[in-house]
Amino acid sequence: MTAMASTRSPAEIRRATWLGAAAVPMWAMLAWLTTSLTRLPPFELLAIGFGLGAVALITVRAVTGGELGVLKRVPLRAWLLGVGGLFFYHLFYVLAFRAAPAAQVNLLNYLWPLLIVLFAALLPGHRLRARQVLGALAGLAGAVLLVAPDTDGAVDGAPIGYVLALAAAVTWAGYSVLSRRVADVPSDAVIGCCAATALLAASCHFVTETTVLPSPGEWLRLVAIGLLPLGLAFVAWDHGCKRGDITMLGTLAYATPLLSTFILVAAGTATASPTLWIASALIVGGAAIASGIHRNEVS
Repeated sequence: MTAMASTRSPAEIRRATWLGAAAVPMWAMLAWLTTSLTRLPPFELLAIGFGLGAVALITVRAVTGGELGVLKRVPLRAWLLGVGGLFFYHLFYVLAFRAAPAAQVNLLNYLWPLLIVLFAALLPGHRLRARQVLGALAGLAGAVLLVAPDTDGAVDGAPIGYVLALAAAVTWAGYSVLSRRVADVPSDAVIGCCAATALLAASCHFVTETTVLPSPGEWLRLVAIGLLPLGLAFVAWDHGCKRGDITMLGTLAYATPLLSTFILVAAGTATASPTLWIASALIVGGAAIASGIHRNEVS
């Protein structure tokens, strides 16, 4: 815990942690939704998704009696971290799914819970433990298994897709841990970051892409993306990272890759195989080993 987090009561920390964990099931849907929208150009997808997410969050705040005047007091470093983290993570994420198989990309991206635990060890008052090194080695073994050539020496998908998936994992883990440095900024600032990310993506879209009109079914999936994984999930995760137990969040987050992989397999987007599930176990198990959190540490 940082000094700021230690001033909060255990009950407050626990509530914030579980609120942050509510983002997990929402994010578990993101891989399937993303793979179902490959007809849309990447920047257009991000612009519409984040735009809808911002509208949803603004509506929620208006209904609950909140005010957005806090955005005027958000420091520049928080804007740079928020917009940079959201924009680049999701850009890497979307591009990765278009260059390599969905199941492999999904699991490599979900190295981020393990990376959060490792990066959190660099915060003041934390240190790297043997279990975290062991967990990192397990996660690395899972990643290697996913991208290893098959018996014919061929790699399944373009290598750049795997690189982009790893870049996404590093970006999100870094964003989550660095959020501690702006813990005094209210979580409502994420609303502004979502809106700014939508504008940035829209600018990139109009300069580099040709607009594709979404079908009614695609609009339904875009609304789902905007409302949940690109909307409410961010406020929940931001609040948890700033006011909860960030290491515990890393622990709870390792359920996301399994949920997400099950959804991909159930939807027929990915094919279940022994290699896929072994790699899943190594990556999820690595995060579990690295965190090593027991219930009485956060109660």
